Amino acid sequence: MENHPIVQHIPRLRRYARALIGDRYSADDLVQDTLERAWNKLHLWRPGSDMRAWLFAIMHNVFVNHARSRRYDVESHMETLPTLPTRATQGDYLELLDVERALRALPVEQREVLLLIAVEEMTYDEVSKALDVPIGTVMSRLSRGRERLRQVASGTSNQTLKVVK
Repeated sequence: MENHPIVQHIPRLRRYARALIGDRYSADDLVQDTLERAWNKLHLWRPGSDMRAWLFAIMHNVFVNHARSRRYDVESHMETLPTLPTRATQGDYLELLDVERALRALPVEQREVLLLIAVEEMTYDEVSKALDVPIGTVMSRLSRGRERLRQVASGTSNQTLKVVK
């Protein structure tokens, strides 16, 4: 299994799950459930297609299904931010916390798209396939998410920053 093509995508799946959920243990559970489903459904993967997008689509579906059933207690973890490594200065650390809080304040749909495009460097088409939404929806969610982050970062948001559940 260690040379299987799925293995090379595990670090990206873990990073995305951690950013999506916020809690390391729940994120590891999400990755484990994703890998289990991918392994069981490997016969459905079309050789020549993008395995990364396929795995992220599986993760998205597992996340949505479990969030509905509360298997991943997303809401409770969104209130508490994970401990981050301290950067060289306190100001940098506080800024990083602000960005993380702003990300957590976004609706899940916008956060997913923003993370997949900005962090995972997926194309609009890959995100569209992974989330099973039209490209136009990906672009509008990305635009709204970026605008909300800009407002929060510049302090021009007229809404109180609160975590979306």
